Amino acid sequence: MDRQPLVRASGITKRFGAITALEDVTVEFRRGEVHGLVGANGAGKSTLIKILAGAHLPDSGAIEIDGSPVTLRSTSDSQRLGLGFIYQELSLVPKFSILQNLAMGHWETSPAGLLRWAGLRARAKEVLGMIGLEKPLDFPAERLSVADAWLVSIARALMSDTRLIAMDEPSASLSAEECERLFAVVRSLGASGVCVLYVSHRLNEVVELCDRVTVFRDGRVVDILTGSAIDRPALVKGIVGGRSVPVAADEPAAALPDGQGPVLSLRGLRRAPLVHGVDLDLMPGEVVGLTGLVGSGRTEVARMVFGADRPDGGEMRIDGRPYRPRSVVEAIRHGVALVPEERRSQGLFLDKSIDFNVALPTLKSIRGPLRLLSTRKRVERSQAMVRSLDIKTRSTDTLVRQLSGGNQQKVVMAKWLVDGCRVLLLDEPSRGVDVSARAEIYRVIRQQAATGTAVLVISSEFEELKSCDRVVVMREGRITANLTPSQASESVVLEASFADHHQGQPHSITMEPQ
Repeated sequence: MDRQPLVRASGITKRFGAITALEDVTVEFRRGEVHGLVGANGAGKSTLIKILAGAHLPDSGAIEIDGSPVTLRSTSDSQRLGLGFIYQELSLVPKFSILQNLAMGHWETSPAGLLRWAGLRARAKEVLGMIGLEKPLDFPAERLSVADAWLVSIARALMSDTRLIAMDEPSASLSAEECERLFAVVRSLGASGVCVLYVSHRLNEVVELCDRVTVFRDGRVVDILTGSAIDRPALVKGIVGGRSVPVAADEPAAALPDGQGPVLSLRGLRRAPLVHGVDLDLMPGEVVGLTGLVGSGRTEVARMVFGADRPDGGEMRIDGRPYRPRSVVEAIRHGVALVPEERRSQGLFLDKSIDFNVALPTLKSIRGPLRLLSTRKRVERSQAMVRSLDIKTRSTDTLVRQLSGGNQQKVVMAKWLVDGCRVLLLDEPSRGVDVSARAEIYRVIRQQAATGTAVLVISSEFEELKSCDRVVVMREGRITANLTPSQASESVVLEASFADHHQGQPHSITMEPQ
């Protein structure tokens, strides 16, 4: 196999105003290799990918493909040269079908100018088969789960004959089974001679998959690892430098108050087709981890509590009083907040400032004497949140789109860290977030719980679950395990995630503290 450079970037520098995103970066990517790109949020990985995609022009430096200099001025330039890109956040058109989304940018026309739908349909079936997604081609994108939408995004990049394909956090929303399917696709692409750029904060995946890894820190390449030199300690050292970064919150869990009833109580909660009778209590100041395979009903439970979906049956109570929100607005009035899994599409106005986003849930509290919105109060609150959550920004006027993924997640959380928040629901709060920002998020969660808020953390990350006071596992819409953090090993959680049901009833694995 030819392992000579397919793409070489030399001396790449890119600045955005006063911020240097990349400085004198030189890296090469070879045919048939899986090449990992790792680094903290804002380290420069995504900027390099966008330069290769033609979305940004470098301020200086050169790019060669097959040894010839090229200038990538648009995404069509990169696509024409066989470069494909899958970005971290979803970019499907919700009202389009799977086939229509796959066809975008890959239109085939007859001499008469008519679309060759037969050819597109055949290729679409082929790529969906490659990634193991069993959905009708006319299935609407807006009805896809996050995991299936990611798989469709991967399939869209495979519609063309790509020589290099970049995947930015492709496994972040996938189940263990779906991850294995993805890894098989990645290996197959490499074996066929395609260069795969694999960007992930899941370092175990990088170690398992990659032939070489380039480590970024503060806009520079600080290390390039190959073969047996690729291990987790070496990657963490390169990412964080000399800093010591905990993988979980180093603050001990607060003692739960004695004699108090649950803040949130669910009994027999159900909603077809994914939730089939959930009993769960959240105590004041408690951080409960909720896990399970994709499709187990975790997110659907949170949506019902937040008033986004109506339950078919069962009972909810907040502070002992019946609670059945008819809307999200009503849930917010009861002190319920949700940080969604898809922060960019569901939790933020990307083209608005930090000020604007943070102020949205608290507009009533920042009115002036004439009930007009007080700019001073709005700015004071957002500045306080920036300090408290250590959001990296030059100003609260900064557009949220310009922040790194970890700092965007902190802005979503800042919206809801308000007085009167009784229940905080976080769906995959550390998804796509580097190890340093992850520790900050855990600190903020503990800080909020210390005020008496009951916190539910929906997560697929075992290290994240171990930072919770209790771990609850769901399988096919039912709770199958209630574990202490020390009991929530990967094997036990997986056993509960795949637990069999007996005559429609869950097989519970309940382990009480010894």
